[in-house]
Amino acid sequence: MRRLITIPISHFCEKARWALDRARLPFVEEPHVQLLHWIAVRRAGGGRTAPVLVCDEGVLPESGAIVGYAAHRAPPDRAFEPEDPIERAEAMRIERWLDAELGPHSRRWTYWQLNGERELAHEYDLTGVPAWERLAFPVAYRPLFAAVKRYLDVTAATAADSERRVSAVFDAVAERLGDGRPFLVGERFSRADLSFAALAAAVLLPERYGVPLPALEELPERWARGTRAFRQHPAGAFALRMYADWR
Repeated sequence: MRRLITIPISHFCEKARWALDRARLPFVEEPHVQLLHWIAVRRAGGGRTAPVLVCDEGVLPESGAIVGYAAHRAPPDRAFEPEDPIERAEAMRIERWLDAELGPHSRRWTYWQLNGERELAHEYDLTGVPAWERLAFPVAYRPLFAAVKRYLDVTAATAADSERRVSAVFDAVAERLGDGRPFLVGERFSRADLSFAALAAAVLLPERYGVPLPALEELPERWARGTRAFRQHPAGAFALRMYADWR
């Protein structure tokens, strides 16, 4: 059985989870709290980052490789790898751009919003993690969150910069979709659409995410205001439609 080692709330892990689900490839998810996941991914043969997929073919230590693995094994009626080689190369180029430019910045913005929201973190950060991690979380929360902030360079200034960069990606996606095309590449759902929707999910909080996320009314107003703005953006609306139609 394939093993997917994750931080359950992570949007990069959601990207891998969605791809495996889309391809109908059975797997067992092994979720862990941030930073504590280092132990699990190292034992599995990865580095420091999640997700890591352990399968008969080997160890795949990042989301793009897992998406490719799933795409090549998806049944024809659930394919999400373009058949045309030019479109396939374009979808992969967009995915790599999103991995570099959207994923880190949507994550940083969200961690800044989560700053000080202990109850929300306890409610939504622990889905499926081992019992000892859940029991340790209330005690370890403060130093753990401080370490995550240092590791990801989460400050007021960097979060503001990340918000601008997420907005720039949304603008670029909206411009690409502005000619009326239904998907980012070609005429059907592809890994480019999956990647954009999954990595944008950190700022959109879609209902069909792979683990529970807080509802808009549960958020403090500053966070809810930002999420509403991202949802109302044409690219945000597109990502939510990808979740509604394809997740």
